Amino acid sequence: MDCRAAVDHHVCNGVCGCCGALRPRYKRLVDNIFPEDPEDGLVKTNMEKLTFYALSAPEKLDRIGAYLSERLIRDVGRHRYGYVCIAMEALDQLLMACHCQSINLFVESFLKMVAKLLESEKPNLQILGTNSFVKFANIEEDTPSYHRSYDFFVSRFSEMCHSSHDELEIRTKIRTSGIKGLQGVVRKTVNDELQANIWDPQHMDKIVPSLLFNLQHAEEAESRSPSPLQATEKEKESPTELAERCLRELLGRAAYGNIKNAIKPVLIHLDNHSLWEPKTFAIRCFKIIMYSIQPQHSHLVIQQLLGHLDANSKSAATVRAGIVEVLSEAAVIAASGSVGPTVLEVFNTLLRQLRLSIDYELTGSYDCAVISTKIIKEHEERMFQEAVIKTTGSFASTLPTYQRSEVMLFIMSKVPLPSLHHALDAGKAGENRNRLTQIMLLKSLLQVSTGFQCSNMLTALPSSFLDRLLSAALMEDADLRLFVLEILISFIDRHGNRPKFSTISTINDISVLKLKVDKCSRQDTVFMKKHSQQLYRHIYLTSKEESNVQPHYEALYSMLALISIELANEEVVVDLIRLVLAVQEIAQINEDNLPVYNRCALYALGAAYLNLISQLTTVPAFCQHIHEVLETRQKEAPYLLPEDVFVETPRLTKSLDHLVPEVFFRQSKISEVLGGSGYNSDRLSTPYIPQLTDEDRLSKRKSIGETISLQVEVESRNSPEKEERAPAEEITYETLKKAIVDSVAVEEQERERRRLVVEKFQKAPFEEIAAHCGARASLLQSKLNQIFEITIRPPPSPSGTITAAYGQPQNHSIPVYEMKFPDLCVY
Repeated sequence: MDCRAAVDHHVCNGVCGCCGALRPRYKRLVDNIFPEDPEDGLVKTNMEKLTFYALSAPEKLDRIGAYLSERLIRDVGRHRYGYVCIAMEALDQLLMACHCQSINLFVESFLKMVAKLLESEKPNLQILGTNSFVKFANIEEDTPSYHRSYDFFVSRFSEMCHSSHDELEIRTKIRTSGIKGLQGVVRKTVNDELQANIWDPQHMDKIVPSLLFNLQHAEEAESRSPSPLQATEKEKESPTELAERCLRELLGRAAYGNIKNAIKPVLIHLDNHSLWEPKTFAIRCFKIIMYSIQPQHSHLVIQQLLGHLDANSKSAATVRAGIVEVLSEAAVIAASGSVGPTVLEVFNTLLRQLRLSIDYELTGSYDCAVISTKIIKEHEERMFQEAVIKTTGSFASTLPTYQRSEVMLFIMSKVPLPSLHHALDAGKAGENRNRLTQIMLLKSLLQVSTGFQCSNMLTALPSSFLDRLLSAALMEDADLRLFVLEILISFIDRHGNRPKFSTISTINDISVLKLKVDKCSRQDTVFMKKHSQQLYRHIYLTSKEESNVQPHYEALYSMLALISIELANEEVVVDLIRLVLAVQEIAQINEDNLPVYNRCALYALGAAYLNLISQLTTVPAFCQHIHEVLETRQKEAPYLLPEDVFVETPRLTKSLDHLVPEVFFRQSKISEVLGGSGYNSDRLSTPYIPQLTDEDRLSKRKSIGETISLQVEVESRNSPEKEERAPAEEITYETLKKAIVDSVAVEEQERERRRLVVEKFQKAPFEEIAAHCGARASLLQSKLNQIFEITIRPPPSPSGTITAAYGQPQNHSIPVYEMKFPDLCVY
């Protein structure tokens, strides 16, 4: 080989000597930079002459490049790799020195030589070509190029990223070079609108998977390094680190319209390599994505993931769970504004997937019409459902208060509940589906409401939301009732007092709890005036349930305590005491035949709450009465105290039929002692009786709705349309009994109704009062019209027909009361 090189060089010198005047000067200058022995390297003095010539005569630059390219191709073909390296070094120096308008043609020759090196099977030549391309990519050109293409380089560098060379060290170098080459292509093209669009799917489908492949396979080259002190920083760079850096740079440059093309290959790669199930790598990828893209584009990534979740709705539960876990992590990173303008669409997608999962779990098939070949594992579907619920909470935690309220309304509207307008699925399968759907959606709602802070309870719990939520509290299922209580508690607890009431006890000094108490605001007072009776009624009915267990009573205690701390004024305190005394009466009379545990639990619940409220009101006589009853119970009936009931093994009695009166809290005594301190003694002395609504008719349980006729329409007082026909009341033994002995309660209800009417006209918005009065006025007008029509109607003829000429309508003058006057004329 050396002999042939010497001969070639001798021939060149001979030609130059004999026919020097015939060879162009640029060829002679190019030939002179190559030494006789390639190991001597580039002839620097002659290289300086060539560079000076190129700068002096830029029109010759393209010819210099073409000639260098010709020599390099010839040297590659003859395996003279020393001269190849010299030619590439000369090209690099010319590129760095020349920035004239003619450089485009020179670049074409340069890229042709780089492509020739990359096509070689020799790893060293591939790496050499890549290094030259990276240097070129860092050069900012003064003139644009309209016809340059990088398709070959994208394909070739991507192929190098997937190198499977037998030797680990060489494989690592090739993959590293491929990643650097892709990084160079991105830098060269991403900001130049005249270049080929690197964001096109045909390019992204090669670049992104190549980077992910190297992220996925961490190489061991670092452990093979001779010594960390001897290795340079570049040698320490592994393909994994380089791939992550390149991916971050690529995503950081992505504009709004390019996010989709950049994310889609990621999703496809994770699908093809089954990387959703371990989910560790998928989460890592999307953390890189979310931290790299511009913050205002975060919601586009979320939408891509949601669409992919829909596309995989019939995939294995583990795959769907992995996607949902990634969604959860992405939402946390994106923080506020991550969901973008389609907030409800995000939650709609998640809830739809939740319902599909419930159907899969119940049917055992992804397609109800066809027997599926896939085996659906129930525990995997449950795992997916829990992941969806967690993700729902993660999304909601990033939203502002007003959007969070909308989301809660939206979720509540999806809960299947028995109502006058919504029917539940029939049959055993329908009941199971309804129950699972109710539980999962209420779990989601609990996740969304956890940590929700809102100073205005009217905004946090609007009527449309509260009505549906409380109707779920009347369901037979004990789990559903517990979820409803927990959701209400999360709304009411705005100062973090809930953990202090996690256990029910009769504590002697509540100051050790260090409760955070603020004065009840005007908004809270308005909320309680509007919804207090509704809350009390559901607490009362929930406490009567035979299926209640310790968590239910703990939740009821927490709710009573938190209402007393967060929302209470004097009127609310009075009503809560009446409510608890009514709960005590449930256990005492036992019309519902409750078990001993439930009755003891109600007694203990009342004792714990009255002990708390007596210390909050700080009325000495009230505290003394409560303390006396507690002491009596401690001596005579400890099984009526929470310390004996709400433990792992309750210490109960066999019968509660022979309790002495001293163990009960007396309503007359409490009304007397609190009345002396300024509380409403008349109201305190009146027993609490819950108001009935249509919900009792729809609830399937032993409740007050079975003993009292439900044909009385409660809303008839407020709706003028229902006043025309009052339904007949069913006469039962209970109604007769109430008519005889409960006259005081009837008067109390009538007095309460009058008070509510007065408050409505004092505090309700003008529009609401105007609408109510307008409705009543229209009803009055219709009644008057009927009266006037009867009074002016002519008497019937003997034949029973109205006197008229041949059946033609008689023409009467328009009565004064039917005349339409201008508004200004009407007083």
